Amino acid sequence: MARGKHRRPRTNPLTRNVVVAGTGTVALALPLLSATTASAAEPAQASAPAKVGSVTYTTKKGDSLYGIADRYDAQGGWRQLYKDNRKAIGDNPRLIHPGLDLKVRATKKASTAGNTADKASAPAKKSSVAQATQASVKNFPNNLDGWIRNALDIMSQNGIPGSYEGIHRNILRESSGNPSAINNWDSNAAAGTPSKGLLQVIDPTFAAYHVPGTVYDPFDPVANIVAACNYAAARYGSIDNVNGPY
Repeated sequence: MARGKHRRPRTNPLTRNVVVAGTGTVALALPLLSATTASAAEPAQASAPAKVGSVTYTTKKGDSLYGIADRYDAQGGWRQLYKDNRKAIGDNPRLIHPGLDLKVRATKKASTAGNTADKASAPAKKSSVAQATQASVKNFPNNLDGWIRNALDIMSQNGIPGSYEGIHRNILRESSGNPSAINNWDSNAAAGTPSKGLLQVIDPTFAAYHVPGTVYDPFDPVANIVAACNYAAARYGSIDNVNGPY
């Protein structure tokens, strides 16, 4: 661990604070319907293939392509989602502006051939699916507790170690929980790379340790936390091992 405040590391320097903002990701696993037949001569009806339905999603603050694709179990994942909406998003898939209308190839349970009774019950099935989708979405409050828990959810998916206590302790020391915090007076600031966000990370470090799927913005609380913990894991083993300026 570097001694002294705002010590610039030799490679990929991270200053006193790092912030990671992002969104919780959600995946809805829907069972495939199996069509049973009286004859083995009709294998095509043994199982119903997945059907893709187009869904329009309006982005909001904290969204990421990874999170949106995971939420709707989008065909082709976030890469296909970006390819389909590149004109609206722009050249940087990590920078998602709020208010964009994105077309999502949402994977839905395929319907099977049936009698009139089956067709009559179709609306009820759709309603059940919609309710299940809504219930499965992870919602985190827009406060320090929610940012940390959101970050931990993303970290667990990317194999980045760290605990709630370790993150919370370092945030309080580095920024007092202010995601807009910026250090404009230390040596890093003098060099043109001030420390930013909840965990006070400089831009070069954020760029090197940013985790795809989170917002590419060091002031985004979730992205800042995740990037900082990714850096701390590479340098110290875990953010839990950081007890001072790092």
